[in-house]
Amino acid sequence: MPKKGGATKKAAGGGELSRFLETHLQTINDTFQMMAEAAPGGGLERTEWSEVVKIGDQVSRQATVAGMLWSGDLPDVETLKENVVAYFNILQGFLLVCHGSMVGAGPTLHKSICSAAKNVVESSFSLFKQAVAAYESRSPDRKTAIPPVTGTVWEACLALKKVPTNNCTAIGRAMTQIGVYLKDILREMKELPIGDSSDSTAEKSSNGAVDTTSCSDRDEMSSDLELDDDFTEEEVAVAKLVVTVASDSLAVVKEVIRFITGLLKSSGNQSGANEDKVEPMEKLLIYCREIADQVNDLGASVYPPQDNSQMKLTVKRLYDGINGMRKEIGHLGGSPASAFAAIEGLEKWLGSLEAELADDVANEMENLKIRH
Repeated sequence: MPKKGGATKKAAGGGELSRFLETHLQTINDTFQMMAEAAPGGGLERTEWSEVVKIGDQVSRQATVAGMLWSGDLPDVETLKENVVAYFNILQGFLLVCHGSMVGAGPTLHKSICSAAKNVVESSFSLFKQAVAAYESRSPDRKTAIPPVTGTVWEACLALKKVPTNNCTAIGRAMTQIGVYLKDILREMKELPIGDSSDSTAEKSSNGAVDTTSCSDRDEMSSDLELDDDFTEEEVAVAKLVVTVASDSLAVVKEVIRFITGLLKSSGNQSGANEDKVEPMEKLLIYCREIADQVNDLGASVYPPQDNSQMKLTVKRLYDGINGMRKEIGHLGGSPASAFAAIEGLEKWLGSLEAELADDVANEMENLKIRH
């Protein structure tokens, strides 16, 4: 009973532990901000990512100790303070090792490392904030509430093993995510209520048969389609071309990924063998991301009433992205024939979309003349 009474007295002592914890939280925040601002300059020795994983395992084990301590029969405040100090010393060391692993990191790898470190930091903050709050408020849920929060620290530390360990891997994964993004956009666009397009332009890839159907021929065939009431025949033609552009944009990203993969394999796994490729690869990633964003904008523009002027602007931006992509692929060397072929296929359908938009504008102008 005296032990319980002592703990209660300390818990009601006006937030002593909260103030003590706050100083440690601020130190970690300052370290993380320094790490997140920029990667260390070149010329320094890079810390291997395996060392980061090892320190992460220590953080995980210390989280287990903390979880057991704070959810069990609590000792005196000084013992709890010692636990806080021990944990945050290890967490500080973890961040410093993360910072050392950033030597030579490009923007994409730097972002990946920061994201992983942030998850460890935030889950650690959550654990100790909840533990201290439960202690000071004498919460009856302390023994059941703390273990799940401890689990989030374990998950964050375990995820460190999946972080890319070099620039090329980080860029490759980012490009793969762009491919998934484009695939989701394409899936949504194929659900547009524009009739059965299984044999239409929208379902043809750039490697398949070229659709030479003229605008007037499409008008004659449009009566065979079951059109949604909201789409005009001209808007259906535009929408189907937009779906094709989305499909070929995805094909371009896939070919770029294959090209880069082949390039890296041909260079071997020697340390630093691909460092000269990082800058053009980073730029190539930026262009891939820009193209995906423009395709998303095109997809949003196909819903009636279509804004042709906005769509033309988006098409221009896509051309700019493609030109930049072609330039960076050229800088990388290797065997880019398949990637260039995919880009040419996308350009062809952009040209078809551009022509369709121009025809629609001409038709609108003609209708205005007739009305007057």
